[in-house]
Amino acid sequence: MGRNIFIEGLQGTGKSTLVNRLAQLKPRYQVYREGDLSPVELAWCSYLTKGQWEKMLRKYPGFEAEIKNRTRVEEDRYIVAYTRILTETRTFYEDMEKYEIYNGRVDFGTFHDTVMKRYRMFSGENHLFECSFFQNSIESMMLYYMMPEEDIFAFYEEAYGILREKGFAMIYLDSTQIRENLLWIKKERSDENGNEMWYPLLLRYLKESPYGKVHGFKGLEDIVAHFAKRRQLELRIIREILKEDCLILQAKGFEIDEAANWCDMIWRGKEEK
Repeated sequence: MGRNIFIEGLQGTGKSTLVNRLAQLKPRYQVYREGDLSPVELAWCSYLTKGQWEKMLRKYPGFEAEIKNRTRVEEDRYIVAYTRILTETRTFYEDMEKYEIYNGRVDFGTFHDTVMKRYRMFSGENHLFECSFFQNSIESMMLYYMMPEEDIFAFYEEAYGILREKGFAMIYLDSTQIRENLLWIKKERSDENGNEMWYPLLLRYLKESPYGKVHGFKGLEDIVAHFAKRRQLELRIIREILKEDCLILQAKGFEIDEAANWCDMIWRGKEEK
């Protein structure tokens, strides 16, 4: 059976670049990026009941057609890729964001059950997913639920137990140069006048999280320390749970052929790298 490839790694490791290059080389894969109507991930998407969805249609009649076009219905829920709708009406994004499941917006039981239910519902093969296993879920558990490492580890044991039966495989872009990568992306994601667009949002996200408040997050070094801790946890999960179903590549120094050949190998159903 064809495999489903999950691309993961810390910010600034080149995940989007890898996804784009693999998508060009391997057109058989259906690509899902953050914010898409993905069958496994809810990042940057609202997760609404029918009543909540209809309420948003009434509140924003000018966006009705676009909301409907960006909606996927799963059982009794309406998933809306609202960040794909372009508008200067900030209240629209603020209202839709309230219905995301990440960053402590729902209790952990609801979060856990929603993620696992969607993993169980997922079917199909030859999908290429960006940031759909670690990034948003692990940040929520670390920063907002402030869960012990062993509880996060158990969450991923359960998740992998579901997905391994559905052709799960991961390519993880690793780097010890966390500070340098953050400085690079900090500069890269600035406007033509040098105004930083990405970094202030990341810093606020960390500072305003329960974990950030407890630990007094203030600046770059706090972000570096958090990502270093997250990296160690992700590598432990790979080492002890995912094992041969994950290929670790060095960020920005990898050969695209190595990633592409590995995808070919597991697509043919082989178990070894």
